[in-house]
Amino acid sequence: MTLNQLTYFYHAATLQHFNQAAEKANISEPSLSRSIAALEAEFNVILFEKKGRNVQLTKAGNVLLKHATYILNEVQATENKMHQIATDGGHIDIAYVSPLARNYVPRTVRAFLSKSQNKNVIFNFHQDITSKNVEGLKLGNYDLIFGSYAENEPDIEFIPIIQQEMVVILPKNHPSAHLPFVSSEIFGQYPVLGYDRSSGLGKYTHSFFNKHHILPEFICESPDENGIASLVAEGFGIALVADVESIHRDDIIIKPLIPAETFSHTVYMGYLRDHYQLPAVKRLIDFIKSGQPD
Repeated sequence: MTLNQLTYFYHAATLQHFNQAAEKANISEPSLSRSIAALEAEFNVILFEKKGRNVQLTKAGNVLLKHATYILNEVQATENKMHQIATDGGHIDIAYVSPLARNYVPRTVRAFLSKSQNKNVIFNFHQDITSKNVEGLKLGNYDLIFGSYAENEPDIEFIPIIQQEMVVILPKNHPSAHLPFVSSEIFGQYPVLGYDRSSGLGKYTHSFFNKHHILPEFICESPDENGIASLVAEGFGIALVADVESIHRDDIIIKPLIPAETFSHTVYMGYLRDHYQLPAVKRLIDFIKSGQPD
C-alpha cells in the first residue's frame, strides 16, 4: 500500500466514479483501476461494487475510507507544518540562567516575535544554572542557551551579548553605606552571601576573591540576585553581584568597587557549532547578534 494508492482510492470513494477520480488524480482510468485492484489483491477484499456508471463502497471499502481519510489528513497536516517550519514558523527551545528571566529573555523574545517573519514561531523556556544548560544543549534538548561562558566546550559557539558590572550590595544601615566606593577587603570583614558555587557567577566571584586573597565567611548561597538581595536587605550579610535590575530596590545600598578593582561579567549566547539549525533558530541567532534586543 502506498500513499498514491490511498489517494486514488480516496478520490474514487468520495466521487463514486472511476473516470472522475482519474481526472482529479491526473492519471488515466486504467491506471487508477489497476491501483485499486492492487489494493484489493493486497487486502484480499473487494472495495467497490458497480452501480450503473458509478461505483459504491463495500463494507470493507468504508472501513478503508475511514482510515485513508485520517492518513491523508495527517499527511497534509505534516506537509503544512514542515512548510511552516521552513518559512515563518518553527519551534525553539531556549535555556537561560535565572537573572535573565525577568527582563532580557521576555523582551528579546517579544521583539523577535514582533517581526512578521517570526509571528508563528513557538518557544519553550527552560531555566537552570549554566552547567546544566550546557549539558542540555549538548544532549539536543535546547537550541540556544544564555548564561556564563563554559570552559573546555569546543563544540559550543559562545557569543557575548551583555556586559554586567559587578557591584557590592549592603544593608541600608551598614557602616560602609556612606562610602563612595568599597574595596575587596570588605569581604573579609563581614558575612558574605554568594551565588551557588556551581553556577557561572558563583565560579566567577570566587575567582575574584582568590585573586585578592580573600577568604569570605559565606553564610548562604543563592541561585540569583533577587534571593541574595533579599537576604542582604534583612541584614544577613553583604554580597558581590552583577548589576542587574532586580537589585535596584529601596531596602539595600549598591556600591561600586574601587576603580582599581572594578570588573564586569559577560553573559553569552551559546549554540552547537556545525549543527543543523531550523530557519527560525538561525533567524533568532542573527537577530540577537544584530543587537536589536534591548
